[in-house]
Amino acid sequence: MRTLGMGLIGPGFVAAHHIDAVRRLGDVEVVAVAGSSQASAERKAQEYKVDRAYGDFHALIADPDVHVIHNTTPNYLHFPVVMAALAAGKHVISDKPLAPNAEEGRKLYEAALAAKVAHVVTFNYRGNPLVQQARLMIEGGETGDLSFVHGYYLQDWMTDPNVYSWRSDPSKGGVSSALGDIGSHWCDLAEHVSGLKIDSVLADLTTVIPTRYSSGASAEAFSAKSSGDRVPVQVHAEDLASVLLRFENGAKGSFSVGQVLPGHKNDLQLELNGRKLSLKWRQEEQNELWIGHHDRPNCSMAKDPSLVSKGVLPYTHLPGGHQEAWADAFFNLIRDAYSWIREGAAPETKPALLPTFFDGYRSTCLVEAMLKSHAAGGVWQKVNCASGA
Repeated sequence: MRTLGMGLIGPGFVAAHHIDAVRRLGDVEVVAVAGSSQASAERKAQEYKVDRAYGDFHALIADPDVHVIHNTTPNYLHFPVVMAALAAGKHVISDKPLAPNAEEGRKLYEAALAAKVAHVVTFNYRGNPLVQQARLMIEGGETGDLSFVHGYYLQDWMTDPNVYSWRSDPSKGGVSSALGDIGSHWCDLAEHVSGLKIDSVLADLTTVIPTRYSSGASAEAFSAKSSGDRVPVQVHAEDLASVLLRFENGAKGSFSVGQVLPGHKNDLQLELNGRKLSLKWRQEEQNELWIGHHDRPNCSMAKDPSLVSKGVLPYTHLPGGHQEAWADAFFNLIRDAYSWIREGAAPETKPALLPTFFDGYRSTCLVEAMLKSHAAGGVWQKVNCASGA
């Protein structure tokens, strides 16, 4: 098989993980990176040990040795970067959210279908082995019909008012903060594992810290706050939200998200309650799957190749008792993406784990419905989203 060439646009926090995952594949070359300027791109290229650096993403897309574009830019650049890549006939792997609103999300999804290339959104929590174990148990009927799907995604990296990120600027991050950034992950995981679509939502949004203090530099997620003189900036995007859910089969649900909750580093939890049993997975304890019963003791299933379902085996890399981590789940998603690319990116060859631009578009529809629900005073809002091809 020929070696595929990968180019990365937007070398920020998550870029290193894209590059690490691609290099683990062994048959993909990291050809180039593109940054906001030639100087910044060259610094990152040196850091990542990449030969080519571009100060303009159009130049990277035009590079004939680049076959796959990884888009890790801030949200406001997703639409122009991805559209340019699709117009050039390049496969695209984009960070979430796919777009800052549903209209742009739909256009990107439709453009990807027209280009007939692979189109992937990095909802990477799907790549955890025990997430797939839960999905297959539900698909196989072990839980019975689901009645309640609930959980949360809680962080504390924005607890300090001196942390100001581009995510807080609506011109760069979009009108939503917590819901668009981490709520999108939770909703994608809930729909993927349950096999059910969210039909309608009722949302309550809050801005706990309405005034932040900016030094002019953007703080990356999970990094130390930037230093220097500061000016106050009014923030309107939510940093805390709770949402009630109705699923298409009549099941109910709820989740909360927050980025200002001390002690919660990257605390994502999903629980699914069926008529026969319940399942619960927590990202910070990702090598265990809790199984709840009403007529016998509850138990915890460890990530172990000798115990998981057959369909989960490709996503387990170490024996039982050897912990696998966030980067391994991310690698699983990237590996499936490149497998799909090598299979020609036809819809029928897409691995079941893989989230596409339709899932990214659907995520924008869900967030938009939540924003509308809150703006209307907290009323049920139907999720309006075209069906996937």
